[in-house]
Amino acid sequence: MFDTAIALRPSPQPATPGNSNRRVAALNGLLARSWASGLLSTPSLDPAELVATAVRQTGLDDLGRDHWRPALEQLCRSLETEADLNPFGRTVAHGQIVGALKTRLRAHALWQRHPEILETPLSAPIVVLGQMRSGTTRLQRLLACDPRLDHTRFFESSHPLPQRGRKLRAAVALQAMAALNRDFAAIHPTGAGLPDEEIGLFAPGLISSQFEVQWRVPGYARWCEAADTRAAYAEFRALLQTLRWLRGRRDDRPWVLKVPQFTQDLPALLASFPDARLLCVERDRAAVVGSAASLVHNQMQLQSDAADPHWIGREWLGKVVHREGVVARTLAQRPCVPRHTVDYARMDDDWLAEMQRVYDFLGLPLTAPVAAAMTAYIERSAQGRRPHRYAIADFGLCPDTIADRRAA
Repeated sequence: MFDTAIALRPSPQPATPGNSNRRVAALNGLLARSWASGLLSTPSLDPAELVATAVRQTGLDDLGRDHWRPALEQLCRSLETEADLNPFGRTVAHGQIVGALKTRLRAHALWQRHPEILETPLSAPIVVLGQMRSGTTRLQRLLACDPRLDHTRFFESSHPLPQRGRKLRAAVALQAMAALNRDFAAIHPTGAGLPDEEIGLFAPGLISSQFEVQWRVPGYARWCEAADTRAAYAEFRALLQTLRWLRGRRDDRPWVLKVPQFTQDLPALLASFPDARLLCVERDRAAVVGSAASLVHNQMQLQSDAADPHWIGREWLGKVVHREGVVARTLAQRPCVPRHTVDYARMDDDWLAEMQRVYDFLGLPLTAPVAAAMTAYIERSAQGRRPHRYAIADFGLCPDTIADRRAA
């Protein structure tokens, strides 16, 4: 009940169509004038040109298997016909896609030079399985307090390959985004060296929900929901092996994995990690949809001057329901997959008791030093953090609409 009450509470600054960010508006004007004058070229979103740019900038040409090409073509088609990007959004889209392709080229070159990377052990990962905004970050960061477990840091997700200053690059990127988007820290506080999800590791395969969060690309979203993503998850595993190899670790400690996209791709995830143990995070659907829509609107309005909160509400309600269906069907078909339910409300009420249940499921003792580290994390995260306020009505939704929606 508490969860839903927050989602129903009027927000101090209701989500509205358009973009009121003055800094982004000024940047859009500067970019538009530069393109019109010929000072800068308009960034291309043509798939062939994006690939050619990545090849030219890296001097490499082996992109591996071609499963990513249809995804790239669909993403670019959606960006051109659906996303209604402003100049800043077009620049970001071009840069992100070229960057993803460059990572792809460099990864395959690295694996050719060091085939032993793909033999790196990666056994029995602990998968935090939950919708975006369901409390998965809190659970992941609590588990990251345990030195017996591995986790991914933000800079590793955004820059997974050997590169001088990659942590600094990630920090600079976060600072730049914070300057343009001051509200994001209240929604998802992070830092270059902090535990974070592995969403960046899906970008090189061009099948990544990070694109759907930033841009209105429903054609691409439906394509991804219907796609066979097993090849993308095989490469995701290879990139995790690369991170472990770069760390110089020889032990095979359990890795805590957390990406909300897992709920959409659970069969493919289990194909690459058949020994995974699932921590299934559950939260009131109204709160999940409202919080997700708020985050997406926060991101989308930076890159489009026509971000529509009501469309976002409908889209992400549908996405949440679709992902619920995938998880329910997959787990019903695979009763032997180890899983444990973690309840958001119980975590709010007594996080330590909930974590004790998690550790009992994992067969690990929750030691006093680990519990103390977790307590310190909880206390730090509460200090100075602004609450994330949103109202489902801002997104054209009401409790009955959300509760009654069923998967198609």
